[in-house]
Amino acid sequence: MAEYLLAIDQGTTSSRAMIFDAQCRPVSVAQQEFAQHFPQDGWVEHDPEELWQSVLDVVREALHRAELSAADICAIGITNQRETTLLWDAETGEAVYPAIVWQDRRTAAFCDRLQAAGHEQLISERTGLLIDPYFSATKLRWLLDEVPGARQRAEQGQLRFGTVDSFLLWRLTGGKVHRTDATNASRTLLFNIHTQQWDPELLALLDIPPGLLPEVLDNTAEFGHTDPALFGASIPISAMAGDQQAALVGQACFAPGSVKSTYGTGCFMVMNTGHTPVRSAHRLLTTLAYRLDGQATYALEGSIFVAGAAIQWLRDGLKLIRHADETEALAEQVGDQSGVYLVPAFTGLGAPYWDPLARGAIMGLTRDTGIAEIVTAGLQSVCFQTRDLLEAMQADGDMPITSLRVDGGMVVNKWMVQALANTLGVQVERPQVTETTALGVACLAGLQQGLFNSLEDIARHWDCEHRFSPVMPEQRREQLYAGWQDAVKRVRA
Repeated sequence: MAEYLLAIDQGTTSSRAMIFDAQCRPVSVAQQEFAQHFPQDGWVEHDPEELWQSVLDVVREALHRAELSAADICAIGITNQRETTLLWDAETGEAVYPAIVWQDRRTAAFCDRLQAAGHEQLISERTGLLIDPYFSATKLRWLLDEVPGARQRAEQGQLRFGTVDSFLLWRLTGGKVHRTDATNASRTLLFNIHTQQWDPELLALLDIPPGLLPEVLDNTAEFGHTDPALFGASIPISAMAGDQQAALVGQACFAPGSVKSTYGTGCFMVMNTGHTPVRSAHRLLTTLAYRLDGQATYALEGSIFVAGAAIQWLRDGLKLIRHADETEALAEQVGDQSGVYLVPAFTGLGAPYWDPLARGAIMGLTRDTGIAEIVTAGLQSVCFQTRDLLEAMQADGDMPITSLRVDGGMVVNKWMVQALANTLGVQVERPQVTETTALGVACLAGLQQGLFNSLEDIARHWDCEHRFSPVMPEQRREQLYAGWQDAVKRVRA
């Protein structure tokens, strides 16, 4: 019997495929970066064909590296960059326009008009979200209005909308299936998280034809089967989840009050709040954590738009470093004493500010400032932004957070994780498998296929690799954070 699980992890800057055995141990991994396109200030796009090809390439490479065939794979789980919006032809599968990435801010003026018209309370009550260009619906509205002929084709049933998961599912099944899962649906600004349905009133408000939308399933379900021509045999697709929800599962944060933070292109902190949605008083998002057997579990989420992307910018934009792994040694040279603050508001600020017009800055520069100081400030910016989220989450959740589970590409940097513990004043736990996004969706696929019996069964496979305890004096912690808050005020002014 096939007992290997394949996770497709389609991220913002790269696509990854990981194969796990039935004990959740990684067997092989393949990863491929793809181009980011910035056609105008605040616009971010991906080429849908390059995105699709990168997924095919990494799946085939992961199978090759593991010396496995498609017949050895029990099931596929798909996890993805959320909110990124695609519109494609229902017959050919060809996208009508590049993918508009979650970071894209082109719909800021339209969002302002929605807010000015007094629609935010309705949208927030139904979806748990705020009116912001981050979410899919205003991007979809832009596509329908700005791509020649798109609205007419949509109204005639010739087009399909989806986030990246739906687009991949459509392509993987040879155009047979148009579905999504509840977590990805909950990030569109069109899904009612209380009724668990697409909301007719919101569709009418945003002028979205309902026929564009995918069918919404639980995170574990029979989503479809891959076209056998792609990998040599047909494989069941048994789980889908947005990347941050998949990471929550991979970190075994199944108890209300448990929190994880993922450090990839952006940073996303998610707290499990159980079966009751919690409304935030601090501009955090109320969202779905996961939905299993029709039962919704909710979460509070804070989103930072730029985390690892700041290091990518230091590498590719300023060319201060050649590789991200150089940052740890540079930060060790400097420590926390430089007085330099980098506010990476390249596409505005996310939670708890939600300021799409803020722009980035480096402050505190002197003649002594060099590459090491600026790189260190980039790492520290991630820690300070995480504290912004943690304080908001503690206030909303009305419970103290004593530990934080972290994952993602940045947490291999020991200096950064220790700085995070120091900045937050809480214990930070790094798991054995840091690619918890892929692990989480693989576990969900295994749950659907009966390799795991329950969430508790999945949790037994979670192992802590290292616990980082805060060692910074409280006075110094507060002094550094006050400097960060001052820097943020300046970029918002």
